[in-house]
Amino acid sequence: MKMSQVLVPTLRETPAEAEVISHKLMLRAGMIRKLAAGIYEYLPLGYRVVKKIESIVREEMDKKGGQELLLPAMQPAELWKETGRWDVYGEEMIRLKDRHEREFCLGPTHEEVITDLVKREVKSYKQLPLLLYQIQTKYRDEIRPRFGLMRGREFIMKDLYSFDRNQEGLDESYEKMYAAYSQVFQRCGLDYRAVEADSGAIGGNASHEFMVIADSGEGVIVYCSKCSYAANVERAECILPKADNREVVKELEKISTPEIKTINQLEEFLNIEGSKLIKTLFYQAYYSEEEVLLAVLIRGDRDVNEVKLKNLLGCLDIEMAAEEKVAEIVGLPLGFVGPIGLQGKVKVLADQEVMTLVNVIAGANEKDYHLLNVNPQRDFQVDQVADLRVATEGDLCPKCGETLKETRGIEVGHIFKLGTKYSEALKANFLDENGKTQPFIMGCYGIGIGRTAAAAIEQNYDENGIIWPMPIAPYHVIIIPVSNKDEQQMKIATEIYERLLEIGVEVVLDDRNERPGVKFKDADLIGFPLKVVIGPNAGEENIVELKSRKNGQEEKISIGEIVSIVKERITQEIK
Repeated sequence: MKMSQVLVPTLRETPAEAEVISHKLMLRAGMIRKLAAGIYEYLPLGYRVVKKIESIVREEMDKKGGQELLLPAMQPAELWKETGRWDVYGEEMIRLKDRHEREFCLGPTHEEVITDLVKREVKSYKQLPLLLYQIQTKYRDEIRPRFGLMRGREFIMKDLYSFDRNQEGLDESYEKMYAAYSQVFQRCGLDYRAVEADSGAIGGNASHEFMVIADSGEGVIVYCSKCSYAANVERAECILPKADNREVVKELEKISTPEIKTINQLEEFLNIEGSKLIKTLFYQAYYSEEEVLLAVLIRGDRDVNEVKLKNLLGCLDIEMAAEEKVAEIVGLPLGFVGPIGLQGKVKVLADQEVMTLVNVIAGANEKDYHLLNVNPQRDFQVDQVADLRVATEGDLCPKCGETLKETRGIEVGHIFKLGTKYSEALKANFLDENGKTQPFIMGCYGIGIGRTAAAAIEQNYDENGIIWPMPIAPYHVIIIPVSNKDEQQMKIATEIYERLLEIGVEVVLDDRNERPGVKFKDADLIGFPLKVVIGPNAGEENIVELKSRKNGQEEKISIGEIVSIVKERITQEIK
């Protein structure tokens, strides 16, 4: 391809809308353009990256026995109502009605549709296992679409669904996909980590996220450097250190804390650390037919893990309770509420760590007062104790007891063991070898295609632009004659270009009538992995320059060898 023929409207300035680096660089490199909030157009170079990721994904799915199909984006509400998810998905689901007032949605995912299809077409255990996948556009009405391709309302996703006859079959399908996903992200040239994750609205009893490690990632991961344990903080299990029973239990003491309502204020006022405090937080839990107010006790320097809390309660949703609601039901002054005497007024849950504390500080349930030397085992009761805190760096690994470390990542893939959640709801059954009716045992497995492209940039860039990993670069090499008015330079550039095309190299010839600086800046901005520069003396010296975008290495190569060396470098980096 010649640069003069490519639609690649590069920008020198970063659009004001762009926040993260991938969004900025994809806009500046002419790879995407915004149509509406969370909705983007892929320009030719950006779409080439997408197609390469799709190709890698297809190859790895097919190697594991996956069969590609295509399911409708518009889905009837009846299927979603059968599984109970029509209401669970809430406002993220884009809903519409046809001319006959029948309800539909634009599919945010396809568990219902694929299960209904298999229910109608697969009758016997002899037809199992099945691995069915598609690469298709999904729709979610994000409350705040942002970060370009990271969080959009319309996005390209690969979703595969496994159908097995028993749990052993599901375990095997899950392991196949775990291995396939690992291979996909390795082949894309990404530094990633597979972590235990919460299943969320998809459901199921086990899941892993595949996270591309990047400082800009929205997800926080804790991991153990000694063993293989890794989990996102929504899922990470917290264990207790060995109890220190040396501290002598002291008598309760009430102290004046005028207008000291927050943990930070209390730490400063008493000159103590948050680890010596108990904070009492109120939540509203929503069930299908009722709302429940509850109190959660947690150490002062900890945060409540709301995903763990929601899963423990088995409710549809939770949120922090309004002050007026708490005052109405509990009848205690907010900011000074403590656990003593709270049980009976409201359901009380405590993080397991709280119950190990000795001589700590908590609200006195009296305005402008707190209590010293509160001891949970002596002074109050709770309705339930559970792991309710967010894991952080320095906590103990639940597998080996080593100290956990923390990093950030971008979720690019997620795999789930669904079990019979959807097959039972939709009555999707098969006949086993004994002629008995059994529900399909299911798994689902997703990869965000555009998100993977964006994550690759978040991990591979410098002050000059994108540094694409070779396997997913829009083109592998660009040839830049310093002056396209110099006939000899253009002749050499064109000959190298045509020879590379003949052997299947993805190459661009920058034949534009632009200054050398413009060409070099655009090449770095777009992120071509290799750059071949044809200088003024190339013909006389029989030498061209080869430069690597990744490490900046420059080499003088003879014109006769440049084609074979370029091909060799590309082959080395594409597995």
